[in-house]
Formats: sequence, C-alpha cells, structure tokens
Amino acid sequence: MDNEDERRRFISELWQRFEQLQAWAVENWPDKEHPLSSADFVESRKEILGLRNPAQAPGGPPADREPEQGGAQYIDLNPAPWP
Repeated sequence: MDNEDERRRFISELWQRFEQLQAWAVENWPDKEHPLSSADFVESRKEILGLRNPAQAPGGPPADREPEQGGAQYIDLNPAPWP
C-alpha cells in the first residue's frame, strides 16, 4: 500500500507541476500569431493520467491475459483481404 500511496503523491505533484508548466508555456509562447492553448497539451495529460494505472494507459500494449482471466479466446492475426 505504501507503494500505491507514493505513486499517488508523485502523480499529484507531477500534475501540479505540469499545470504550472502549461500556464507558463501559454503565457510565454513567442509566436503570438499562433498561440498555444490547453488543447495543445491533451496528449501530455493522457500520458500523465496513464501513470495512475499503467495497465490502462492510453496507447499502451494490451495485457495478454488467458481466456479464463477474461482475455480473448481467439485473436485474428490474418485480417481479411480488402475486397
């Protein structure tokens, strides 16, 4: 449980620092014709949130589970050809 508490504290502090960095970047972006917005940081937020549970991280490799563990019973490795 200690490890989980450490993970939560780390992610909380990382999130706060990221928010500060994002605000600084938006304010100090040199190209005023093409300003940054919070939408420019969406993928970074997803990565940080993925640290909460690495198994559920976006874009992460799917967990290979056996069928009795809820995994796929059949995985089609040869997709059908395009008609």
